[in-house]
Amino acid sequence: MRIVFMGTPNFAAEVLEALVKAGHEIALAVTQPDKPKGRGQKMVAPAVKLKAQELNIEVAQPQSAKDAEFFALLQDKAPEVIVVAAYGKLLPKNVLDLPGYGCLNVHASLLPRYRGAAPIQRVLMNGEEKTGVTIMLMDVGMDTGKMLAKAELKIEPEDNSGTLFAKLAKVGADLLIHTLPKWVNGEITAVEQNEAEATYAPMLKKEEELIDWQNDAEKISWQIRGLAPEIYAYTYFRGKRLKIGECEVVKTDFAEKAGTIVRADKKSLVVACASGALKLLAVQPEGKKMQRASDFLNGNSLSAGEVLGEQDGK
Repeated sequence: MRIVFMGTPNFAAEVLEALVKAGHEIALAVTQPDKPKGRGQKMVAPAVKLKAQELNIEVAQPQSAKDAEFFALLQDKAPEVIVVAAYGKLLPKNVLDLPGYGCLNVHASLLPRYRGAAPIQRVLMNGEEKTGVTIMLMDVGMDTGKMLAKAELKIEPEDNSGTLFAKLAKVGADLLIHTLPKWVNGEITAVEQNEAEATYAPMLKKEEELIDWQNDAEKISWQIRGLAPEIYAYTYFRGKRLKIGECEVVKTDFAEKAGTIVRADKKSLVVACASGALKLLAVQPEGKKMQRASDFLNGNSLSAGEVLGEQDGK
Protein backbone atom coordinates (compact mmCIF):
# COMPACT_ATOMS: atom_id res chain seq x y z
CA MET A 1 0.00 0.00 0.00
CA ARG A 2 1.01 3.58 -0.58
CA ILE A 3 1.26 5.12 2.89
CA VAL A 4 2.10 8.47 4.44
CA PHE A 5 3.45 7.86 7.93
CA MET A 6 3.25 10.40 10.75
CA GLY A 7 5.06 9.97 14.08
CA THR A 8 7.83 11.34 16.27
CA PRO A 9 9.48 9.22 19.05
CA ASN A 10 11.12 5.77 19.14
CA PHE A 11 7.69 4.16 19.57
CA ALA A 12 6.71 5.51 16.15
CA ALA A 13 10.07 4.69 14.54
CA GLU A 14 9.54 1.00 15.27
CA VAL A 15 6.09 1.12 13.68
CA LEU A 16 7.56 2.81 10.59
CA GLU A 17 10.24 0.15 10.24
CA ALA A 18 7.64 -2.62 10.57
CA LEU A 19 5.60 -1.12 7.71
CA VAL A 20 8.67 -1.08 5.47
CA LYS A 21 9.57 -4.67 6.36
CA ALA A 22 6.00 -5.71 5.56
CA GLY A 23 6.49 -4.41 2.02
CA HIS A 24 4.43 -1.23 2.15
CA GLU A 25 5.45 1.81 0.13
CA ILE A 26 6.11 4.78 2.43
CA ALA A 27 5.63 7.83 0.22
CA LEU A 28 6.49 10.28 3.02
CA ALA A 29 7.42 10.27 6.70
CA VAL A 30 6.05 13.26 8.61
CA THR A 31 7.49 14.18 11.99
CA GLN A 32 7.84 17.17 14.28
CA PRO A 33 10.62 19.74 13.76
CA ASP A 34 14.06 19.23 15.31
CA LYS A 35 14.17 20.65 18.85
CA PRO A 36 16.94 22.02 21.09
CA LYS A 37 17.91 19.67 23.91
CA GLY A 38 20.28 19.55 26.86
CA ARG A 39 22.47 22.20 28.42
CA GLY A 40 24.00 23.19 25.09
CA GLN A 41 20.55 23.40 23.45
CA LYS A 42 21.84 21.38 20.52
CA MET A 43 19.22 20.70 17.84
CA VAL A 44 18.12 17.06 18.01
CA ALA A 45 16.19 15.23 15.29
CA PRO A 46 13.14 13.10 16.19
CA ALA A 47 13.60 9.32 16.11
CA VAL A 48 11.24 9.01 13.12
CA LYS A 49 13.35 11.42 11.06
CA LEU A 50 16.49 9.40 11.80
CA LYS A 51 14.77 6.11 10.98
CA ALA A 52 13.28 7.51 7.76
CA GLN A 53 16.68 8.76 6.63
CA GLU A 54 18.14 5.34 7.39
CA LEU A 55 15.42 3.79 5.21
CA ASN A 56 15.80 6.41 2.43
CA ILE A 57 12.30 7.78 2.96
CA GLU A 58 11.46 11.42 2.23
CA VAL A 59 10.85 13.45 5.40
CA ALA A 60 8.58 16.44 6.06
CA GLN A 61 8.64 18.47 9.30
CA PRO A 62 5.82 21.02 9.14
CA GLN A 63 5.43 23.52 11.95
CA SER A 64 1.67 22.90 11.74
CA ALA A 65 -0.43 20.10 10.25
CA LYS A 66 -2.80 22.88 9.10
CA ASP A 67 -0.15 24.43 6.84
CA ALA A 68 -1.44 24.81 3.26
CA GLU A 69 1.93 23.96 1.73
CA PHE A 70 2.06 20.76 3.79
CA PHE A 71 -1.45 19.77 2.67
CA ALA A 72 -0.44 20.30 -0.96
CA LEU A 73 2.51 17.95 -0.38
CA LEU A 74 0.15 15.30 1.05
CA GLN A 75 -2.14 15.66 -1.96
CA ASP A 76 0.83 15.20 -4.25
CA LYS A 77 1.83 11.99 -2.43
CA ALA A 78 -1.73 10.62 -2.85
CA PRO A 79 -1.64 8.11 0.03
CA GLU A 80 -4.15 5.28 0.19
CA VAL A 81 -3.92 5.47 3.96
CA ILE A 82 -2.19 7.66 6.53
CA VAL A 83 -0.72 5.83 9.53
CA VAL A 84 -0.15 7.87 12.69
CA ALA A 85 1.82 6.79 15.77
CA ALA A 86 2.59 9.28 18.55
CA TYR A 87 2.85 12.21 16.13
CA GLY A 88 2.05 14.70 18.88
CA LYS A 89 -0.38 16.98 17.03
CA LEU A 90 -4.05 16.78 16.11
CA LEU A 91 -4.78 16.53 12.38
CA PRO A 92 -7.28 18.84 10.65
CA LYS A 93 -10.31 17.45 8.85
CA ASN A 94 -8.91 18.02 5.35
CA VAL A 95 -5.94 15.76 6.20
CA LEU A 96 -8.16 13.14 7.84
CA ASP A 97 -10.42 13.04 4.77
CA LEU A 98 -7.61 12.81 2.20
CA PRO A 99 -6.79 9.06 2.03
CA GLY A 100 -9.40 6.63 0.79
CA TYR A 101 -8.91 4.24 3.69
CA GLY A 102 -8.68 6.99 6.28
CA CYS A 103 -6.08 7.82 8.93
CA LEU A 104 -5.20 4.93 11.25
CA ASN A 105 -3.73 5.73 14.64
CA VAL A 106 -1.58 3.32 16.67
CA HIS A 107 -2.45 4.43 20.20
CA ALA A 108 -0.61 3.04 23.23
CA SER A 109 -3.56 2.28 25.48
CA LEU A 110 -6.71 0.20 25.59
CA LEU A 111 -9.15 2.84 24.38
CA PRO A 112 -11.34 4.49 25.47
CA ARG A 113 -9.11 4.52 28.56
CA TYR A 114 -6.08 6.82 28.57
CA ARG A 115 -6.84 9.02 25.60
CA GLY A 116 -4.22 11.71 25.13
CA ALA A 117 -0.51 12.46 25.01
CA ALA A 118 0.98 10.39 27.84
CA PRO A 119 -0.84 7.03 28.13
CA ILE A 120 2.28 4.97 28.88
CA GLN A 121 3.48 7.18 31.72
CA ARG A 122 -0.03 7.55 33.14
CA VAL A 123 -0.83 3.84 33.34
CA LEU A 124 2.33 3.34 35.39
CA MET A 125 1.74 6.39 37.60
CA ASN A 126 -1.78 5.12 38.31
CA GLY A 127 -0.57 1.64 39.24
CA GLU A 128 -2.42 -0.19 36.46
CA GLU A 129 -1.70 -3.89 36.03
CA LYS A 130 -2.35 -4.04 32.28
CA THR A 131 -2.33 -1.81 29.23
CA GLY A 132 -2.13 -2.36 25.48
CA VAL A 133 -2.46 -0.87 22.01
CA THR A 134 -5.49 0.17 20.01
CA ILE A 135 -5.61 0.66 16.24
CA MET A 136 -8.27 3.29 15.63
CA LEU A 137 -9.74 5.26 12.74
CA MET A 138 -8.98 8.91 13.47
CA ASP A 139 -11.55 11.69 13.63
CA VAL A 140 -11.19 15.34 14.68
CA GLY A 141 -11.29 14.51 18.42
CA MET A 142 -8.39 13.40 20.62
CA ASP A 143 -8.30 9.60 20.30
CA THR A 144 -12.08 9.45 20.00
CA GLY A 145 -12.41 7.58 16.68
CA LYS A 146 -13.80 4.14 15.97
CA MET A 147 -11.64 1.17 16.96
CA LEU A 148 -10.38 -1.49 14.55
CA ALA A 149 -8.30 -3.75 16.82
CA LYS A 150 -6.81 -4.10 20.30
CA ALA A 151 -3.95 -6.03 21.89
CA GLU A 152 -3.48 -6.34 25.65
CA LEU A 153 -0.19 -6.38 27.58
CA LYS A 154 0.50 -7.21 31.22
CA ILE A 155 2.53 -4.59 33.09
CA GLU A 156 5.38 -6.24 34.98
CA PRO A 157 6.46 -4.96 38.44
CA GLU A 158 9.87 -3.99 37.07
CA ASP A 159 8.50 -2.03 34.09
CA ASN A 160 9.17 1.69 33.79
CA SER A 161 8.07 3.98 30.97
CA GLY A 162 11.17 3.07 28.95
CA THR A 163 10.62 -0.69 29.03
CA LEU A 164 6.88 -0.29 28.50
CA PHE A 165 7.43 2.02 25.51
CA ALA A 166 9.66 -0.64 23.92
CA LYS A 167 7.19 -3.48 24.57
CA LEU A 168 4.19 -1.51 23.33
CA ALA A 169 6.04 -0.37 20.20
CA LYS A 170 6.51 -4.01 19.20
CA VAL A 171 2.91 -4.90 20.12
CA GLY A 172 1.63 -1.88 18.18
CA ALA A 173 3.74 -2.58 15.10
CA ASP A 174 2.66 -6.23 14.99
CA LEU A 175 -1.00 -5.32 15.52
CA LEU A 176 -0.92 -2.70 12.75
CA ILE A 177 0.69 -5.07 10.23
CA HIS A 178 -1.99 -7.66 11.06
CA THR A 179 -4.88 -5.16 11.01
CA LEU A 180 -4.12 -2.99 7.98
CA PRO A 181 -4.81 -5.53 5.20
CA LYS A 182 -7.96 -6.72 6.96
CA TRP A 183 -9.26 -3.14 7.12
CA VAL A 184 -8.48 -2.51 3.46
CA ASN A 185 -10.14 -5.81 2.44
CA GLY A 186 -13.31 -4.98 4.37
CA GLU A 187 -12.83 -7.78 6.91
CA ILE A 188 -13.05 -5.48 9.95
CA THR A 189 -16.01 -3.46 11.24
CA ALA A 190 -15.02 -0.29 13.06
CA VAL A 191 -16.46 -0.15 16.60
CA GLU A 192 -17.53 3.03 18.41
CA GLN A 193 -15.82 3.83 21.71
CA ASN A 194 -17.90 3.84 24.89
CA GLU A 195 -17.75 7.44 26.11
CA ALA A 196 -18.84 6.39 29.61
CA GLU A 197 -15.57 4.47 29.99
CA ALA A 198 -13.29 7.22 28.66
CA THR A 199 -10.34 8.44 30.74
CA TYR A 200 -7.55 10.81 29.82
CA ALA A 201 -3.75 10.87 29.87
CA PRO A 202 -2.72 14.53 29.63
CA MET A 203 0.84 15.70 29.07
CA LEU A 204 3.07 15.54 32.12
CA LYS A 205 3.58 18.68 34.19
CA LYS A 206 6.83 19.77 35.84
CA GLU A 207 5.26 19.69 39.30
CA GLU A 208 4.48 15.99 38.88
CA GLU A 209 8.22 15.22 38.97
CA LEU A 210 8.65 16.27 42.62
CA ILE A 211 8.22 13.42 45.12
CA ASP A 212 5.85 14.01 48.02
CA TRP A 213 7.00 11.67 50.78
CA GLN A 214 3.59 12.11 52.44
CA ASN A 215 2.24 9.66 49.88
CA ASP A 216 2.44 5.94 50.52
CA ALA A 217 5.46 4.02 49.25
CA GLU A 218 3.60 2.20 46.50
CA LYS A 219 2.20 5.40 44.98
CA ILE A 220 5.66 7.02 44.99
CA SER A 221 7.12 3.91 43.33
CA TRP A 222 4.50 4.26 40.57
CA GLN A 223 5.58 7.88 40.07
CA ILE A 224 9.25 6.89 39.85
CA ARG A 225 8.55 4.07 37.37
CA GLY A 226 6.23 6.24 35.26
CA LEU A 227 8.81 9.01 34.81
CA ALA A 228 11.99 6.93 34.38
CA PRO A 229 14.15 6.85 32.34
CA GLU A 230 13.46 10.06 30.41
CA ILE A 231 12.48 12.58 33.05
CA TYR A 232 12.91 11.06 36.55
CA ALA A 233 11.07 11.88 39.73
CA TYR A 234 13.18 13.85 42.18
CA THR A 235 13.50 14.92 45.78
CA TYR A 236 15.97 17.18 47.60
CA PHE A 237 19.07 15.98 49.45
CA ARG A 238 20.91 18.61 51.49
CA GLY A 239 19.23 21.33 49.48
CA LYS A 240 20.09 19.92 46.04
CA ARG A 241 18.01 17.87 43.62
CA LEU A 242 18.33 14.11 43.81
CA LYS A 243 16.68 12.19 40.96
CA ILE A 244 15.42 8.68 41.66
CA GLY A 245 15.86 6.19 38.83
CA GLU A 246 14.85 2.92 40.48
CA CYS A 247 13.33 1.81 43.75
CA GLU A 248 11.78 -1.07 45.67
CA VAL A 249 8.78 -0.92 48.01
CA VAL A 250 9.44 -1.92 51.63
CA LYS A 251 6.23 -3.01 53.36
CA THR A 252 7.46 -2.13 56.86
CA ASP A 253 6.03 1.01 58.51
CA PHE A 254 8.47 3.26 60.37
CA ALA A 255 7.83 5.69 63.22
CA GLU A 256 9.96 8.42 61.64
CA LYS A 257 8.27 11.18 59.67
CA ALA A 258 7.85 10.77 55.91
CA GLY A 259 11.02 11.55 53.97
CA THR A 260 13.36 10.46 56.75
CA ILE A 261 16.26 8.17 55.86
CA VAL A 262 15.73 5.17 58.14
CA ARG A 263 18.60 3.06 56.84
CA ALA A 264 21.86 4.18 55.24
CA ASP A 265 24.56 1.53 55.17
CA LYS A 266 26.86 0.26 52.43
CA LYS A 267 24.14 -1.86 50.84
CA SER A 268 20.89 -0.05 51.43
CA LEU A 269 19.27 3.40 51.40
CA VAL A 270 15.73 3.29 52.77
CA VAL A 271 13.37 6.26 53.11
CA ALA A 272 10.20 6.33 55.20
CA CYS A 273 6.93 7.25 53.49
CA ALA A 274 3.48 8.00 54.91
CA SER A 275 2.86 4.27 54.66
CA GLY A 276 5.69 1.80 54.10
CA ALA A 277 9.10 2.84 52.84
CA LEU A 278 11.17 2.95 49.67
CA LYS A 279 14.52 1.32 49.12
CA LEU A 280 16.31 3.55 46.61
CA LEU A 281 18.29 1.50 44.10
CA ALA A 282 19.52 4.15 41.63
CA VAL A 283 19.91 7.89 42.18
CA GLN A 284 21.34 10.89 40.34
CA PRO A 285 22.80 13.70 42.44
CA GLU A 286 22.60 17.19 40.95
CA GLY A 287 25.26 17.68 38.28
CA LYS A 288 26.23 14.00 38.18
CA LYS A 289 25.24 10.82 36.34
CA MET A 290 22.71 8.22 37.45
CA GLN A 291 24.41 5.73 39.79
CA ARG A 292 23.62 2.77 41.95
CA ALA A 293 22.54 3.72 45.47
CA SER A 294 25.49 1.74 46.88
CA ASP A 295 27.92 4.02 44.97
CA PHE A 296 26.05 7.08 46.18
CA LEU A 297 26.31 5.84 49.77
CA ASN A 298 30.03 5.17 49.40
CA GLY A 299 30.61 8.67 48.07
CA ASN A 300 28.55 10.51 50.66
CA SER A 301 28.50 10.42 54.43
CA LEU A 302 24.86 9.62 55.11
CA SER A 303 23.24 8.62 58.34
CA ALA A 304 19.78 7.57 59.42
CA GLY A 305 17.72 10.53 60.55
CA GLU A 306 18.48 12.86 57.64
CA VAL A 307 15.38 14.07 55.85
CA LEU A 308 14.88 14.16 52.08
CA GLY A 309 12.69 16.73 50.39
CA GLU A 310 13.81 19.86 52.21
CA GLN A 311 15.01 22.45 49.67
CA ASP A 312 16.97 24.53 52.18
CA GLY A 313 18.93 21.45 53.26
CA LYS A 314 17.95 21.86 56.91
